[in-house]
Amino acid sequence: MIESISQKTNRSAEEILTTGLQKAVGPRVGMACSFSVEDLVVIDLLRKYAPQTVIFAIDTGRLHEETYEVAEALLQKYQVQIEWYLPQTEELQQLEREKGLFSFRESLENRHQCCHIRKVEPLDRALKTYNGWITGQRRAQGATRNSLEGIEIDKAHGNIVKINPLVDWSDEQVWAYATEHKLPVNRLHNQGYPSIGCAPCTRAIKPGEDIRAGRWWWENPENKECGLHRR
Repeated sequence: MIESISQKTNRSAEEILTTGLQKAVGPRVGMACSFSVEDLVVIDLLRKYAPQTVIFAIDTGRLHEETYEVAEALLQKYQVQIEWYLPQTEELQQLEREKGLFSFRESLENRHQCCHIRKVEPLDRALKTYNGWITGQRRAQGATRNSLEGIEIDKAHGNIVKINPLVDWSDEQVWAYATEHKLPVNRLHNQGYPSIGCAPCTRAIKPGEDIRAGRWWWENPENKECGLHRR
């Protein structure tokens, strides 16, 4: 049962990954890649344990140049294809015509609207083609993720299996793996960006700040999700 594996502790990423893939009955399981250091770790694990897994990504239209550089580096390192999903053109055009380019800073409602158009709708569209999906989420990434489980049933996306292999990993474990395996990490990570999203909504953090303090920094911590991981 999903519940029994979800409640275990001290599981290895490999155990979570392989067990989750067994639960995701069907031919297509996708890795949702935002090109963070965590996602690179998961992709490296997938090349070893499940090389058939599809990698997909959402191009919001406002990603950092450095993020695109990581995508290209992945293509070179692993010779993999990435399935890209983009926002619906008409919805995006209407948003920018009616509210301008920075409406997301005016209210939480506006920010959620922008995230929905640029991220959530493309993800929903992508996941309709999958039986399960894999993420690089970790409990250590902030208050909004501290109840995360290694393997979950994603009720928001038709009860497909959601697999979070790195759920128990610390920052130190992630970076030790990335360094040992020479992963092509985003240059912004070395400039104080532990969490990287769209360029206008991401900043470097100060020493001692929460790992996600640089995401939507004008909002309260409990709001710092874009809706991709609805629970």
